[in-house]
Amino acid sequence: MVEADLVIRGGTIVDGCGGDPFEADIAVVDGRIAAIGADFGRGREEIDARDLLVTPGFVDVHTHYDGQVTWSDSLVPSADHGVTTVVIGNCGVGFAPCRPEDREALVNVMEGVEDIPEAVMAKGLPWNWESFPDYLKSLEARAWDADVGAYIPHSPLRVYAMGQRGLDREPATAADVARMAQLVAEGMAAGALGFATSRSLVHRRGDGAFIPSFQADSDELVAIARSVGDAGRGVLQMIPNLDTADWASDLDPMKRMTSASGRPLTYSLAQWSTDPQGWRRTMDALAEHNRSGAGPVLAQVFPRPMGAMCGLSTSANAFSHCASYRAIADRPLAEKVAIMRDPAFRARLIAEEPDETPTPLHRLLRAWDNIYPLGTEPDYEPSPDQSIAALAAQRGVSPVELVYDLMLEQDGHALILMPFSNYAEKSLDPALAMMRDPYSIVGLGDGGAHYGIICDASYPTTMLAYWTRDRVGEQLTIPAAVKALSADNADFLGLRDRGRLKPGLKADINLIDHGALRLHAPYVVHDLPGGGRRLAQPAAGYRATMVSGIITRRDGADTGARPGRLVRAA
Repeated sequence: MVEADLVIRGGTIVDGCGGDPFEADIAVVDGRIAAIGADFGRGREEIDARDLLVTPGFVDVHTHYDGQVTWSDSLVPSADHGVTTVVIGNCGVGFAPCRPEDREALVNVMEGVEDIPEAVMAKGLPWNWESFPDYLKSLEARAWDADVGAYIPHSPLRVYAMGQRGLDREPATAADVARMAQLVAEGMAAGALGFATSRSLVHRRGDGAFIPSFQADSDELVAIARSVGDAGRGVLQMIPNLDTADWASDLDPMKRMTSASGRPLTYSLAQWSTDPQGWRRTMDALAEHNRSGAGPVLAQVFPRPMGAMCGLSTSANAFSHCASYRAIADRPLAEKVAIMRDPAFRARLIAEEPDETPTPLHRLLRAWDNIYPLGTEPDYEPSPDQSIAALAAQRGVSPVELVYDLMLEQDGHALILMPFSNYAEKSLDPALAMMRDPYSIVGLGDGGAHYGIICDASYPTTMLAYWTRDRVGEQLTIPAAVKALSADNADFLGLRDRGRLKPGLKADINLIDHGALRLHAPYVVHDLPGGGRRLAQPAAGYRATMVSGIITRRDGADTGARPGRLVRAA
């Protein structure tokens, strides 16, 4: 008989290991799983989990809550979707290490790369740190509704070691590289989970310049990776350029980094319309290296289209570059809707051409055959006949008229989905193949970033509701989806105390009504510092989420409990 703080009775255990579900009770003592079985004594608290899935808490390896963890105790939207551990510092951007004179520069980097408004960061960041160990110490004093681990980000590291030369992307000298390696060693000793960098062409500062880590020399990356390896633990993360003509040039640094360090590396991989088979070519090119015994290079893939949410309440829509719309863009939503319902204004704006050179994003927002109404129950695998182009043809109107009227629905809250990756074939079959590859993990939700236009952090619910139940065509099994969301990511990070339901491990647990699991449509809230805007996307079907045995969500509602702590790698 086990005397427990909590007993979860009669649930269907999906333990994260990938095996068949089974019915059992779980006893929790002092924040850990004490036993799994039957015939337990009464717990101080009991939960009836009959007809519910009991899963490990989910581990999100790719978020950007670097600022949010300093001003908020809630890691939404991730915490609304069963996530109990998040990792920050991705893409090599963040806020530590940082001297006071470089704060503005790092805010500019984060504003450009992750679409976090400068005003939000200026209001929210306390800047009570300088070094990376200082940053971890500041986080250790806080508590959240999920645990937080951190990578050492390359761009701040480079600026801290090189000053203005690092910001200007000058080549690092031998002394610069040695200094960066030393700083990484200090960060790893303080408990960093690893090191992250970006070489992406699309990652620009707020002022349009490339970020400090862009095109950093391979020798610099290898020296830093070796410093991670010297710690005997930790991982590497990179955003390479895989959608360009010289895509193979970024494979060599990843191979060299893992070979020199012996540590695993994860890189972002997606299907792009410019090269729909490029993802397969990349995985094939790395297969031999992955079989060689060096630290593996794992694709980090996303289980649905990465997509922008466009509407009257978000950062962009099909009219954002039109003068008449820009004149009202900053007005309150209700006032904007009233103006746009005026027939004379409607006729003028529909006839108006964009009067600025559109960004790549805004050009895509008028690619009518690849834009879809999102609806109140979001469909992330819409068929071609649901596109704006097809619907407009069916209704005998122009696409621009249709998208105008659709955005006015729900009193202006309606959203349009614009997939920009993983949907070149109007199917998620390539995403399924990526997920099933043995050298991939699931991530790229970007929680805490792109506040005004992307809400991809809800992907765990897509994995469990859509991929295991609702999809027409090939699906994932529930055990496979749970394993991808929990054990696989925990194992990659070296966090052996979570990701599975096993005696002795942390009691990070989800109770899920699988039949009732549903994603709601995203909507805009203004709860960031200074009233800043972000997209929220709740879900139905999560009966409880626990961190260290303490319930943080009950039937989708925040309980106010904050058991989440900083995760320092041991």
